[in-house]
Amino acid sequence: MASGDQKLAQDGAAAEAVIQDVVTDASILDIIAANLGLVAAFVAAMYLTAVICAIREVMNSRTSQGSVAWLLSLFFLPYLTVPLYFVFGWRSFSDYAKIQATLGRTERARRADELGLTDHDETRDWPVLSRVAGVPFLAGNKSELLIDGVATFAAIKQAISQAKSNIFFQFFAIHDDTLGREMADALIARAKEGVNVYFLYDDVGSHSLSHAFIERLKKAGVKVCGFNENHRFLKLLGPMRLNYRNHRKLVVTDYQHAFVGGHNVADQYVGRDKWFGHWRDTHVQVEGPAAVACALSFVEDWLWASGERIDLPQVADIPMPGDESVLVMPTGPADKLEECAIAFVEAAAQAKRRLWITTPYLVPSLDVQTALCSAAMRGVDVRILLPEKRDHWTVWLASHAYEDTLVQRGIKVYRYTEGFLHQKVLLMDDDLVSIGTVNLDNRSFQINFELTLWFTHERMIRNVEKMLEADFQGARLTWPDAFQSRSYLFQVLAQGARLLSPIL
Repeated sequence: MASGDQKLAQDGAAAEAVIQDVVTDASILDIIAANLGLVAAFVAAMYLTAVICAIREVMNSRTSQGSVAWLLSLFFLPYLTVPLYFVFGWRSFSDYAKIQATLGRTERARRADELGLTDHDETRDWPVLSRVAGVPFLAGNKSELLIDGVATFAAIKQAISQAKSNIFFQFFAIHDDTLGREMADALIARAKEGVNVYFLYDDVGSHSLSHAFIERLKKAGVKVCGFNENHRFLKLLGPMRLNYRNHRKLVVTDYQHAFVGGHNVADQYVGRDKWFGHWRDTHVQVEGPAAVACALSFVEDWLWASGERIDLPQVADIPMPGDESVLVMPTGPADKLEECAIAFVEAAAQAKRRLWITTPYLVPSLDVQTALCSAAMRGVDVRILLPEKRDHWTVWLASHAYEDTLVQRGIKVYRYTEGFLHQKVLLMDDDLVSIGTVNLDNRSFQINFELTLWFTHERMIRNVEKMLEADFQGARLTWPDAFQSRSYLFQVLAQGARLLSPIL
């Protein structure tokens, strides 16, 4: 009898729950019915926005495959796709291009020629690179290869301590840790001595940077700005720019010394992280006209980020302390074409004997894959050095899928095993070296603001050759069946990650 009463009670409770759900649904329907005008306006606005996005995608399409995917998603899933399109698809940096024009980028080649800084021979020999950069190879530079973090930050600290007028300090990732505070102390010390110090960081890469860290710099007189400070994610006027990041790592002191390379400002970059261990990275120091060109890149970024124009000194004579030619190549989403990719494809196309590339991330576009495979098929020794360890799961997985594709076509892919590899270096024959911030992925070639220095002097080429030979000694060669020997689940995950390559 008791069990019967219990069953009746349970049935009653279930019926009450059903009635409550019906009442709730009715209430929701009543709310919708009472606000049909607002609902209709929202739906109309969403579809109108989807149409605008679709038209814009058609007019600014770069690849038919990507555009068709966006168009189908905008048509069938507008509520989900429209916000995603504003973040990942709306590519507009006309305001940055205007800043470049305002600061006279198109006049720099002529100005370099007037000042007698142009290396006409190298500019003639590498016309594609020069046109991509928008400036010629600059003669009279002195450069020094900086291997790993200890050497890099020691040189940067020394240059900062000797600065007399200006310091431009720009990094993608800056952490509030031991190294970050050491660099902040060095900058603060110079600011207190009257040196103009500009501190530019990327909001995404430096998302963990504390408010106290920034305020300490500002109170000391350092001018601080986040790259997207005036172009925030939810800014109503203009596109959302969360996906577009400033990946440059640059320090310039007194328009005379410049430092460019792969290091960010964090303890792991000097080997203080237990997981990564030894952090293998490369920077380069240049002195001479190339440092001035690097400073111009910073001035453009600073004006776009802060709205403040840095007045450049008017000089009729720029020191030329060395005998090396250097090409300074800033690239980014404001470029009309994928100019960074054009430069790397050109290097692969010109290679006759060897093409050695080191990169932490391997997510190449189809054009870059084709150029690399073509070089290997004509007998060029194409090598790509990647890290064995991971720092980003999705990119690491995707790199294995691309690695398999390239290995099957005769490219030698190595995995660095003596720590974590993060350097971005290219060596082509005995003719060309690039050192900079560019990874071998779609993000660096299309989405991020990057900076690459190109060298042709025998001294730099020999130093890089020696450095890379040592790196390959600490790496293992990937065999053709390596990917197939992995578990089926790993292969599925890697191929799935590869599908995300446009935004990795």
